[in-house]
Amino acid sequence: MRPIDIAEVSKRLLGSAPENLGHHEKRVLEHVSKRTPISRDAGLLAEEDATVGDRLADRVAEVGGSWGFIIAFAVILFGWMLLNSGILKELGLAFDPYPYIFLNLMLSTLAAIQAPVIMMSQNRQADKDRLAARLDYEVNLRAELEILRLHEKLDMAVIDTLHRLETEVAALRAQR
Repeated sequence: MRPIDIAEVSKRLLGSAPENLGHHEKRVLEHVSKRTPISRDAGLLAEEDATVGDRLADRVAEVGGSWGFIIAFAVILFGWMLLNSGILKELGLAFDPYPYIFLNLMLSTLAAIQAPVIMMSQNRQADKDRLAARLDYEVNLRAELEILRLHEKLDMAVIDTLHRLETEVAALRAQR
């Protein structure tokens, strides 16, 4: 197999010299020339770059956005209210009686911390989506280039066959 000339493929199929192409197009051409796969897993690449804070934000968003969290949180809230309005009030030990000022403070604090953490996780997910789109673009470009190259090969094979047949027909005509 003869090596692929990147400059020639770039000009012929992409209509531009390699030095005028973007990073992703150059990467695709390198893989085409080396005949190596280009596809990569966006999830694995994103996890390689993830910090502890990124993983923590993802986990908080995962837990905070689940039905289990909502149900457990509702049980805790009703338990708090029942405990402070009923049981502890009867014993004279209610530490947060109605209107539950301490409970409101805790809920506000939780919301103030949880919202930015969930937004961090959403930003990270958006970054993963952008990475996946870039990788999809590279794979699609590679597939398109390979299809164009195959079309050229088929066209050349058909042209060679037509030339051979023309030569044979001309030889047969010459024999008559």
